[in-house]
Order: sequence, then C-alpha cells, then structure tokens
Amino acid sequence: MQMVQVVFLTVLVFFIIVTIHEWGHMIFAKRAGILVREFAIGFGPKVFSYVRGETRYTLRLLPVGGFVRMAGEDPEMVDLQPGQTIAVRAKDSQVSKLYLDQLDLRKNVIRGEIESLDLEKELKLALIVDGEMMHFTVHPQAMMIVKGQEIQIAPLDRQFGSKTVGQRALAIFAGPLMNFILAFLLFGLYIQQVGMPVDNPTYVKVGEVTAGMPAEAASVKKGDIIDQVNGTVIGGDREKLIKMIEASEGKPMDWVISRDGEQLNLSITPVAVEGQKGGKVGIAPILPTRSATIGETVKYAGNAMVTMTKNIFEGFKQLIFGQFKLDDLGGPVRTFEVTGQFAKQGIDQLTLWTAILSLYLGIFNLLPIPALDGSRLVFLGLEGLRGKPIDPNRESMVHFIGFAMLMLLMLAVTYNDILRLVKG
Repeated sequence: MQMVQVVFLTVLVFFIIVTIHEWGHMIFAKRAGILVREFAIGFGPKVFSYVRGETRYTLRLLPVGGFVRMAGEDPEMVDLQPGQTIAVRAKDSQVSKLYLDQLDLRKNVIRGEIESLDLEKELKLALIVDGEMMHFTVHPQAMMIVKGQEIQIAPLDRQFGSKTVGQRALAIFAGPLMNFILAFLLFGLYIQQVGMPVDNPTYVKVGEVTAGMPAEAASVKKGDIIDQVNGTVIGGDREKLIKMIEASEGKPMDWVISRDGEQLNLSITPVAVEGQKGGKVGIAPILPTRSATIGETVKYAGNAMVTMTKNIFEGFKQLIFGQFKLDDLGGPVRTFEVTGQFAKQGIDQLTLWTAILSLYLGIFNLLPIPALDGSRLVFLGLEGLRGKPIDPNRESMVHFIGFAMLMLLMLAVTYNDILRLVKG
C-alpha cells in the first residue's frame, strides 16, 4: 500500500509542475486572443482527451513534459485551392462547417467547386454550385471536417504570429512564471508545515529515520528526544550532536533518549556513507519548532528562492565546464526515483522537493536552448530589435534541431539511469 501511495504522489508531483507551466502558456495566450488548439500533458500517443470550448485537453502516454499548441505556430490547416470540390453547411449564407471528404455521405449541405476562398482576413467563400455562383461569409469559428476530424479555422487575428511582440513574449514567459509562483507558494507551505525553530531550544529530537542505518537497527524512532550521548548532555545543541556522530565513525556510542516520558539507553555505532564526511547513524536531528508568522513565511520563501536559484546555476556552471561524472547526470527516471524517496519521507519533504523541481523547471525553460521557452524569447527579442520577424522556416528549423538534440540527451541520461538501477 505504501508503494502505491509513493507512486501516486510521485506522478502527482510531475503532473502539478507540468500542468501549472502549460496552464501559464495557455491562459495568457487566450487573454491575447490566440486560438489554443490543444493543451497536452505528456508526449506520444493520446491516453485521454476531451474538448472544452475551443481547446482539446489531452493526457498523453509519456509523462516527460507537455505543450500548448497555438494556432499559427505550425502549418496546420488543410490547403484549399480554387477548383476543389467541397461541401458546406450554411445558414443565412454564413458557413459553419466545411467538409473536405466523403462528400456523398454528407446531408443537408451545399456541394460546389471553390471559386475563391479566404479563411484568414475577409472570411469569404465563393462556390460554383450547379453552374451558378454562390457567395458566403465564413463564421470565425467555423469547423473544417476532414478524415473524421474537426479543425477550427484560425482567422489571422486569432493566430500567434499576428499578436504584438509583447503579447507573444508574455504568453511564452508565462509558463516559467507560473513555475516560479508555484515554487514560492510551496516554499511558504513547507515552512508552515515544519515551523520555525524556537529561540534558545532546550532539546534535540529525531526527525526522519533512514531505513537500513544504525539508528533504525537500534530501534530509534521519529520523535525521540536525545538527552545524552557518551555522557554529554545534548540540550538544544544540534550541531554538537552532529559533530559527535561524525567523529565516532566505527565507534560504539552510548545514547540516552526519552520516549513517551521514559528514558532508554541505546548503543549506536556510526558508519561511513559514500560521498559524505564522517560517521552517520541515519537520523535527521531537528530542533523544537513554532508556527511561522505570515511575515516569516514570506521571508523564508523568498530566501529559499534565492538560495536554490544560486545552487541551480552552480550546477549549470559545473555542467558547462565539465565538472561532473556521468553518474552525476540524471533524467526523468532518476528524477522519479528521487521524488519517490522524498515521498517516503513525508508530505513536508515532498512539498519542499516539489518547490525545488518547479523552480528548476522554470529556470531551465528560460535558458536560450533551441526548442525551450528561452530560445523563443530570444527570437522575439531579435524581432523587436529588427522591427521584423526572423524567417519562420529558419526559426522552425532551429527549434526542430534543438528539440531533437534534447530528445537524444534525454535518451542518453535515461539509459544511464536505467543502467545505474540495474547495477544497484
């Protein structure tokens, strides 16, 4: 049952941070009047989808991201040419649907040969029906039906490219912005969950107990108060306790703890942990806490944003200058694994980790890497400086190459993650 809960919480974390990112893109695109065709979580084949208003909401098979498909970003409409035979459904000479195939099966429609058609500016259609010319206006939300699928037309004023540079930039930046807001709120929620350390603490108690470590073997439990270690009174000095444990690697230590009003004597021998200095017993020693005020919550959330941002950029710096080992790189598999580990530690630790992931996703997407939001903002910046857009074909090629390279990198790190898991 615990494993099912951990898996559910892990999937929920990814769903939340990706959904809030894509929701930011969608809501600001719609506010600018852009037609949003699809709001998708995941990539690959569709698992579930439904249409609400003008937008199709889709859950896809591979939970490694998401996207918002806006009208005009990619070639999407079927190209209708004069001389092509179509069928239309119209009322008072206004077309609501255009049928492109299976014309003989359509009922209550007008069939004819296109004389002229404008679905972007004038929204007008001229059809030759039984040798006579008929003129129609086209509803701005008219549907094209082809191969059983309905595609809403996108007049020029509903397309992404028709909006101002500022409107387009805001629609793109809104994704990372939502991740930053979510991270700030989650950092604040975390400090509300764990509280603030009290002034002049008088005791140290056990937080989480790591499975398979000496503390668990000695029956130490979460919430135990640590009174003495090797005859030394700990009081509220958490750092003293940590230093004593680190200095006692491989040496038995005599602990006196309080649990439910009773004192227990335990013998615990710290062990070495790869990548960490000194001995470890597998506990998170914590100090007594109190509820955080609103001001303290805002201050902590802000400080956490700044500190974690510095840490994230330090990681990018190490990556750029090659200051890492292959095993240091992780992809979706390792991120899922680590998220599962935080889920086991409790909802407060999972909240903290979700905040870090959301902040990382927002920062990473703003990097000027082709196919990411940062690269698209760079192209918009160049357009603003030049006074005209970059050639759409060249921009699309840059984004395509960047996306392909990101997918190759993801495959490589995923292979590395799986190989590491197989090796234990």
